[in-house]
Amino acid sequence: MSKIKVGVSGYGVIGQRLADGVALQGDMELVGVADVAPTLPIRALFEKGMPYDLYLASNDYKDQFDKLGIPVEGSLEDLVQKCDVILDSAPGGIGIKNKVLYEKYGKKAIFQGGEKNEVADVFFHGYANYEKGLGAKYLKLTSCNTTGLIRSVDCLDKAYGLERVAITIIRRVADPGDYHRGLTNALRIDKAPSHQALDLMTIMPHVEATGILIHTPVTHGHIITVVATGKGKITKEMALEAFSKHPRIRIVNTDEGFVGNASLFKYARDLGNPRGDMYEIALWEDSVVESGNSIMYAINIPQEAVTIPETIDGIRALMGSQKNSFEGTTITNKYLGIGKWRKS
Repeated sequence: MSKIKVGVSGYGVIGQRLADGVALQGDMELVGVADVAPTLPIRALFEKGMPYDLYLASNDYKDQFDKLGIPVEGSLEDLVQKCDVILDSAPGGIGIKNKVLYEKYGKKAIFQGGEKNEVADVFFHGYANYEKGLGAKYLKLTSCNTTGLIRSVDCLDKAYGLERVAITIIRRVADPGDYHRGLTNALRIDKAPSHQALDLMTIMPHVEATGILIHTPVTHGHIITVVATGKGKITKEMALEAFSKHPRIRIVNTDEGFVGNASLFKYARDLGNPRGDMYEIALWEDSVVESGNSIMYAINIPQEAVTIPETIDGIRALMGSQKNSFEGTTITNKYLGIGKWRKS
């Protein structure tokens, strides 16, 4: 069987990681990446010896690429024609414009959370609604927070059945290296309900969800607390048993030294993970508490990398190479090395 040919449009925070993730897939070929200007990620790609072919999304800065000696293979239009699937990780609002090009050549595409839902046929998650993406033309991924949140909620729902969830998101203010939001020393609350709760109900309409979002002046990950109400009582032991079986959930506790989001980011760097990335969300064992039929827990969302596995699941769904969520997520996990920390 020939490999699925994949291109990445937008080589920023997510695009870099999508390119690396696709390059690890044994059944996929990364044709190349596209961007507009010689940004720091592009300069780093050049300094690393150009492991990926580069295409220009526009010619506005072509002279700067030439001046720096950065080789260019062609235009975004050239890249699109060579691919089966385009992963669009351009800034929010650009993807819908790029879609015109994908439609012109009849190419499938996956858009990231910054685009509006109308850009795609299916609002997609690799575990919760994989089958809805089978054979579709365009998918849109959930945001980083929603992706990790749904992993945990879907895990409990499949194991025991859920009626409702209430969430509080303590949100990092920006990605590391971003300055456009300014330097802050304050918390800011958004109006309820948060879009993550509404998005969860779009993916899982049988679960009632509401939530609050609080912005914080940090960069290394979000933390979400969840109160999940089951159709019957869910004990702490039951919840941990379900979570422990999920490949993309890692159970940690504060006694081990995982006292917060920065602990997890540092641990990923100590492991030698590229850019300090973790694909798994972390769930604190000592945050799990019972209250009636409800269970409360806290998870860490590594915002820069958490959507990468679900995006690659989306490629498999679009192309129909794996026909169900279990098959699709299992092979993605294998190639990404997800769960390698497990003892068994």
